[in-house]
Amino acid sequence: MSQTLEERSKKVVTPVLPKYGTTEIVRGDGVYLFGSDGKKYLDFGSGIGVVNTGHCHPKVVKAAKEQIDLLIHACIHVSWYPPYVQLAERLAEIVPSLGMAFFTNSGTESVEAAIKLARYVTHRPAIIAFQGAFHGRTLGAASVTGNAKLRRHYEPLLPAVYHTPYPKCFCCSFGQKRESCHLECYQALENLLDTVVHPQEVAAILIEPIMGEGGYYIAPDEFLKKIRLLSDKHEILLIVDEVQSGIGRTGKMFAWQHIVGFTPDAMTLAKALGSGFPIGALLARPEVMRKWEMGAHGSTFGGNPVSCAAALATLDVIQNESLLENARSIGSSLYEMLVELKAKDQRIGDVRGRGMMLAIEFTKSDGAPDMELAKKVIREAEARGLIVIGGGLYGNVVRIIPPLILTREQAEKGFTILSDSIQAVL
Repeated sequence: MSQTLEERSKKVVTPVLPKYGTTEIVRGDGVYLFGSDGKKYLDFGSGIGVVNTGHCHPKVVKAAKEQIDLLIHACIHVSWYPPYVQLAERLAEIVPSLGMAFFTNSGTESVEAAIKLARYVTHRPAIIAFQGAFHGRTLGAASVTGNAKLRRHYEPLLPAVYHTPYPKCFCCSFGQKRESCHLECYQALENLLDTVVHPQEVAAILIEPIMGEGGYYIAPDEFLKKIRLLSDKHEILLIVDEVQSGIGRTGKMFAWQHIVGFTPDAMTLAKALGSGFPIGALLARPEVMRKWEMGAHGSTFGGNPVSCAAALATLDVIQNESLLENARSIGSSLYEMLVELKAKDQRIGDVRGRGMMLAIEFTKSDGAPDMELAKKVIREAEARGLIVIGGGLYGNVVRIIPPLILTREQAEKGFTILSDSIQAVL
């Protein structure tokens, strides 16, 4: 009997890689994945929020193939080539306030670049990040990540990194309820600046407008606006991490655009930017970027021609096929279905999200996180033909992040499988 890929991998693939499922996938098309056994799966994981345009979108595939025939690689340090500049121009059109770009290969690299930019241009050492946040797995990105499990055995990490509570309104660090809170989480940030690190030592505040791996908690508008004012007061760069929430996932191109009158100083991108081709970006205000002198940072493969071509096609698809509107419409319907499901099942502690960035948080009768239930639901859903993935600091969150091309019929089918899966693991 032939061995499975999982069995074969045990001899040659490092065991460090975390796994949500064990499915063997050989092909993807739109919102579906196809297993080596011919089984069809509705994909509500999108490769962890990557294939927003769907698997192998024909326009993205066409753009990549055409670019492969022309030029696969030409390091930007050696030669200018059209896709790099064209993508920078396109992003500057989409978000003029952050009109200069540095391209990377991943979200982690984008965060590393952001840290270096902030320290370089401000001549300050300190970075403030948030408890429960995830910003990547390299040492700099792990330093600003607020998850002890992902920092374990890697100390000492970057110095002068400070963490403060994120506004997780479902499980508030201060025991408050959203309707009666006084933004104690913001007060904690002010207290940090009063007692631990002086604001004139802080280069940047780094925050996810919607926490990604940490559980899809949405930072309240007033919290982010207060941080904006605080950053302006002390000349601190405000950097938003949109690696998971960006490129249309929430129904806006970027999650921070839901907040009227709010603009960051810089933004990190990756995941969905290339529809599966490896590319990330750091965007920042031009007056900030111009202080980052030539040679202070670089990347051999960042902004690869093929990845840039795929990214340009991705942005075209999102605009031309009205995927932002679809994310809002179908995402809203999915959210309403999940809310109705929560009302019927006391094991669901919370349902939250924006657009097609949705989450179910499972809790025990005493309110404690129920990681085992979340794992069972993910496995049961996979067995029934639906891919969903886990998340949250305690692993008790199920993330629902389908491609933005999802139809109402497909949304209803996926919800039915998910609902049946939850009921099956009583």
